[in-house]
Amino acid sequence: MAHALPDLTAYDAVLFDLDGVLTPTAEVHMHAWQSMFEELFAAWEITPPYTERDYFDHLDGKKRYDGVASLLRSRDVEVPWGDPTDPPTADTVCGIGNRKNIVFERVLRAEGIAAYPGSLRLLDVLAAAGTPVAVVSSSKNAQEVLAAAGIRDRFAVVMDGVIAERDHLASKPAPDVFVEAARMLGVDPVRSAAVEDALSGVESAAAGGFGLVVGVDRGAGAQALSDAGAHVVVKDLEEFAR
Repeated sequence: MAHALPDLTAYDAVLFDLDGVLTPTAEVHMHAWQSMFEELFAAWEITPPYTERDYFDHLDGKKRYDGVASLLRSRDVEVPWGDPTDPPTADTVCGIGNRKNIVFERVLRAEGIAAYPGSLRLLDVLAAAGTPVAVVSSSKNAQEVLAAAGIRDRFAVVMDGVIAERDHLASKPAPDVFVEAARMLGVDPVRSAAVEDALSGVESAAAGGFGLVVGVDRGAGAQALSDAGAHVVVKDLEEFAR
């Protein structure tokens, strides 16, 4: 017999990751990273080749530049960090990250994005109960994605990669971004819930001391999400809205 899921409206607030939790932008990110790194690896003769596993091991859930540095380091490649204002042609960590962002924005504009139906239903339930919600994303594209999906006005707080960079907050799996989002909402993490699909994000929320950490299994694996610190794992947030 399956255990009943906890009532998310009983928490002071619910903080959501964006990519893979509210919107299926993870696939757009994955394709953008793959396209950019395959071209880079070929030009620089870097081996072994880029694989999908690299996305989950080095890029998923992290701030863009930290992800670039992590992946290059896995191939024993070191380049200057550079500056966020570097052009996408620059052979720096920031330049390479900006190069990927151009591909992502092109796909987003061309194809648009729609929120997961189950996530929308849960947001409706939380709104009806008056439960505050926030977005906690490592992406610098969070505002654009939320606007494209038509759900920006649902969130009083959007803690994104732009704010994280401005305030020098460490990437997930460090707890900084989740803890800061709770502070911005005016809630205590212990009495709040966090929802994540990335292992680094689950680790971040767990390290931040959130009273409930929900893992959404979009491919990371239920056991892996539990091992990372998720108290409960679901396939879709629709399960909380029934």
